[in-house]
Amino acid sequence: SSAEVKCSLCVVGIQALAEMNRWREVLSWVLQYYHVPEHLPPKVLELCILLYSKVREPQVMLEVGSSWLRDQTNKSLPEYGSLLELYLLHVLLPLGQFERAEELVRGCDVFDSEQQLAFLGTICESRCQWTQREEMHSAAEEQQDAATETVLGALSQKLLTMLTLLRRALRSMSSHFCLLPYKKMLLATFLLYLVVVRLDPGTALRFNFFFNPLMVAEKKIAWTAVFSPIHRPPIQD
Repeated sequence: SSAEVKCSLCVVGIQALAEMNRWREVLSWVLQYYHVPEHLPPKVLELCILLYSKVREPQVMLEVGSSWLRDQTNKSLPEYGSLLELYLLHVLLPLGQFERAEELVRGCDVFDSEQQLAFLGTICESRCQWTQREEMHSAAEEQQDAATETVLGALSQKLLTMLTLLRRALRSMSSHFCLLPYKKMLLATFLLYLVVVRLDPGTALRFNFFFNPLMVAEKKIAWTAVFSPIHRPPIQD
């Protein structure tokens, strides 16, 4: 029939997209032909669940599978029980949806009491494993945080020690420089310049890098004194 041909073509298309590593496009591509999840053929739904479980993206099929399983028409299909089990093991339990899984098993008329107890036991075991993993993960995070705090504390202590030593060194240097007689040094330098340059003008040329600033300052002062405007008292009539 045309429905079987359509389903077969979709199966081939899903396999082709998976081989080309385009698995993200599978669900949207399939829904282009079936429009709503409830109309997916059991074989197509099975392949989608297995595919997204294999690539560790089971959440993609969470609502799709739930919609398909709630449909009354699908509940009468012979593949309903196997698809419910597949959805339970590959979607709900890996996502930690334990209460939702228990409700689904208890409300399913396809399973007898023994099958329900077996599935409920599987759910309980999966819940315990999930709790243990969460506790181990929390303990590992606490240990990592404690180790990080220890390292940061040691680094902070070293940094504080270095800053203290640096502050002491700067304080010592500043106090040392404050003791130097700046004015006396400047006065002695200027007197030395006057004595040396006036007695031997050639010395200024040999030590130009030292005396040149002082000579420039002296010339500037002399130039200002000579060419500054003469302030005369105003003429009174």
